[in-house]
Amino acid sequence: MRFAFKTSPQNTTWDAMLQVWQAADDIEIFESGWTSDHFYPTHSADPAVPRLEGWITLTALAQATSRLRMGTLVTGIHYRHPAVLANMAATLDVVSGGRLELGIGTGWNQEESSAYGIELGAPKERSDRFEEACEVITGLLGQETTTFKGSYYELTDARCNPRPVQQPHPPVCIGGSGEKRTLRTAARFAQHWNFDSGTVGQFIRARDVLHQHCADVRRDPAQILLSSQVRFSGDPAATAATAAEFGEAGAELAIVYLPPPYTPAVLEPLAKALGQLA
Repeated sequence: MRFAFKTSPQNTTWDAMLQVWQAADDIEIFESGWTSDHFYPTHSADPAVPRLEGWITLTALAQATSRLRMGTLVTGIHYRHPAVLANMAATLDVVSGGRLELGIGTGWNQEESSAYGIELGAPKERSDRFEEACEVITGLLGQETTTFKGSYYELTDARCNPRPVQQPHPPVCIGGSGEKRTLRTAARFAQHWNFDSGTVGQFIRARDVLHQHCADVRRDPAQILLSSQVRFSGDPAATAATAAEFGEAGAELAIVYLPPPYTPAVLEPLAKALGQLA
């Protein structure tokens, strides 16, 4: 297996996150680091918990590290127009020297969407919009010009310049397990699919549905990296054991979700335990 870590930029300080990422940059077993992208705290009883913006944080972390690949798990596509997001992604890929993983999804958080007046929409609208956005983003990042006319987005001879370092574009990581639409969109566009949370059995079912969608669109499923987030329990051995269960089910990358308060002290024991699985 391969391994990564995730630090959501909420209920923490910038300095604490920075210390974890800089320490992880020197620990080879961690191939990538991930943040999440929301404006309100998630999975928190306190709506006033502070939260740093995901892409600004990721850009700063790119400058503070030299080796780690990096991305968001995941950016709700309704937060930013996909042409804006494509330009952000291209710039961060340049700034990071080609280390960006472009994590995107349909979006789900009604609370922050309503608070900011950002239209989230019904599930079908989210899925339709997401599929269009994937076409817009991959077109802008991979082509000289992009013309697109859909129900949600319209581009005319649009450019994204400079282009990203990684060509035709940074790997697209799609998060989510919606069987009818999200996994079908992943089969069309993703180089990486991420399973957010759930049991190994749920991962296996979503994996099989993804592979069926790949067959339907004549895509080799081996072209899509499979990853699962694994919550850090505080016990490195137990966390590694959970990662191993997902590995046996087909996950190639385990992304260990670290809880705050963040401290680099957890990384070496965790790396040692994970190293037994590598």
